[in-house]
Amino acid sequence: MSHKTEAFAAMAKTIIENLKKRNMEGCFFENSADCVKAVIDSIPQGSVISWGGSETIKEIGLMDAVRSGSYELIDRAAARNPEEARQLYARTVMADYYLMSSNAVTIDGELINIDGNGNRVACLIQGPSHVIIVVGMNKIVTDLKSGVARVRNMASPANAIRLGRKLPCAVTGHCHDCLSPECFCNQIVVTRRSGHAGRIRVYLVAEDLGY
Repeated sequence: MSHKTEAFAAMAKTIIENLKKRNMEGCFFENSADCVKAVIDSIPQGSVISWGGSETIKEIGLMDAVRSGSYELIDRAAARNPEEARQLYARTVMADYYLMSSNAVTIDGELINIDGNGNRVACLIQGPSHVIIVVGMNKIVTDLKSGVARVRNMASPANAIRLGRKLPCAVTGHCHDCLSPECFCNQIVVTRRSGHAGRIRVYLVAEDLGY
């Protein structure tokens, strides 16, 4: 284990202890391959699985692993029209497992997420029986203020460019607190505690993942 990974492990231990105080579970992995294996091993075959938009879960190969497994998948991206997307979302709310990342996680165990339509944060808050969150240690922040700043000035500009949105942050690389018609920083959600013990599980990975 490198010195950097060892430091990440020490920090993750603190975060996991704080997540537990907030009725959430946490675990730490030195690499994404071990994380993917642990996630797949934790999901029973035949489970209904859906997911929120996340570069992290694609990047580590979790989506490939899920698609090659024996699960019932609900993919809103496969919808052919808005009404079909609405129906798929209604099924997503009842999924057994919901996969996502978090835009930031504080050392104190709070989750920070900014969302456009709100479907991702809605499922985090309520609905699916289990929520699995994969987070690279690059998304760990000291407090809520720095977490929101991180999302707005690092994650959002990158996502604006990826999605081809005509937004100020896509041009300058930092947040302008805009109210543009194409803005996707519409919902800012802080999960300070889970109302259901063990429903939310955070998988911390000692890698630079996602935005």
